Amino acid sequence: MRRLSLLIAILIVIVIPAARAEDAKVLSVIRVNVTNQPWDFTRPWGKRPPYSRRAVGTVLAGGRVLVTAELVANANYVEFETPEGGQKVPATVDVVDYEANLALLKTDDLDFLKPIKPLEVAPAAIGDTLAVWQLEATGNLLVTKASMTTAEVTRYPVDDSPLLIYRLTTPLQFRDSSFTLPVVKDGKLAGIMMRYDTTTNNADLIPAPVIQHFLTDAAKPPYKGFPRSGITSAQTRDPQFRRYIGLAGGTSGGIYVTEVLPGGPAATAGIEKGDVILKIDGQAVDQDGNYKDGDYGKISISHLFSTKHFDGEVVKVGILRKGEAKDLDVKLAHRAVESYVIEPYVIDRAPKFYVLGGLILEELSRQFLKEFGNDWLKKAPEQFVYFDRQQNELFKDGPKKIVFLNRVLPSDLTIGYEELSHLIVKKINGVELQSLADVPGALTKAVDGLHKIEVDGEPTVIYLDAAQVAAGEAAFMQKYRLPTLQRLE
Repeated sequence: MRRLSLLIAILIVIVIPAARAEDAKVLSVIRVNVTNQPWDFTRPWGKRPPYSRRAVGTVLAGGRVLVTAELVANANYVEFETPEGGQKVPATVDVVDYEANLALLKTDDLDFLKPIKPLEVAPAAIGDTLAVWQLEATGNLLVTKASMTTAEVTRYPVDDSPLLIYRLTTPLQFRDSSFTLPVVKDGKLAGIMMRYDTTTNNADLIPAPVIQHFLTDAAKPPYKGFPRSGITSAQTRDPQFRRYIGLAGGTSGGIYVTEVLPGGPAATAGIEKGDVILKIDGQAVDQDGNYKDGDYGKISISHLFSTKHFDGEVVKVGILRKGEAKDLDVKLAHRAVESYVIEPYVIDRAPKFYVLGGLILEELSRQFLKEFGNDWLKKAPEQFVYFDRQQNELFKDGPKKIVFLNRVLPSDLTIGYEELSHLIVKKINGVELQSLADVPGALTKAVDGLHKIEVDGEPTVIYLDAAQVAAGEAAFMQKYRLPTLQRLE
């Protein structure tokens, strides 16, 4: 009996200090509850049913809480909650960057976050042992060790812009609030979990350098976003190709510029298709488009452009053009999502549409393509996917949008057209459409009482009676319970 009492006493001595250590750590995180309701891009006048998510938010200095942007996309309501669930306060999104997948939240209840110890942000190195923080349903902190295996530049979920990630290996188990998990090194935030593969135990983190860039930019409103160069390039490993572009026997590095975004930073600086980039900010560029980073070794030059610099900063780029070396100053800039022909995301904004006698017209966006599911690259209309993937090459004449016929709502006006869908609309009444905003003006130009809609497909032309379209609008809205027949902004 005395042995059992002694064992219990030893366990008490061991467990209580461990619990206190966890209590100290848990003061740096809170629960974040969000109700999301995205728009329905197949029925663009309405929204999909709402759903709720629960996450772990990292408390930072200044009464700010850091989460992934994915968590708060199309949010109807956001609230903070103490880890044990004892207290809740409303919260709002202060700054969000869907391309970097980061968001800062705040609350008007300034006293709520005062007792909570904020975390500092600090980078990690390959080989470091990190700690993934989760919350149990009771509010206790669950710490899982993780090994950082690599740091690389790759595409983030929403946009095509490549940014730095940390890759970890860790055996995570699902817990309450397993969304948006902080990953910590020596009591400082090293990253936020963005993706986790349960089959391989591999996790991708939004790393400290990207987080710090976001926080620095957010501290100087208006928030500008991560800059880009406006260059697409190809490696130069092939010896024959190197001789062709004038690199044989000269330098061992260099990448070939295959595309320059019209009006982008590189184009404005004078970089041209066919140039070879040899140096950026004095850093030599190898044949694969990497440079030697002081923290992570060989890594893509995209990290130099996007994370090492801010919007408006100038980067010196050394190029070779037809055997002549030049140095050009490139003023980096963020690319606004609205400048794309096919916008990579439409979040926190309603989709544009126009219902014309039952024809649902929309502007093509990747958000629409994602309505076909995670495998949208294979399941979405092939022509639309091709346009999305090749838009910089196909549409170089300015900020034109692609108007398409999504589907047809049956009516007396659309008899025979009911099965039509996913057709590019080129003209209405002879007016070439640059965007949906051109539709109302085009409809004033009916010929012989008919609206002539020219599409890229079969049939090539759709005719609607202009007078019947106008006269039937009210009844059409009532029949299909549409709140409006158009949204152009």
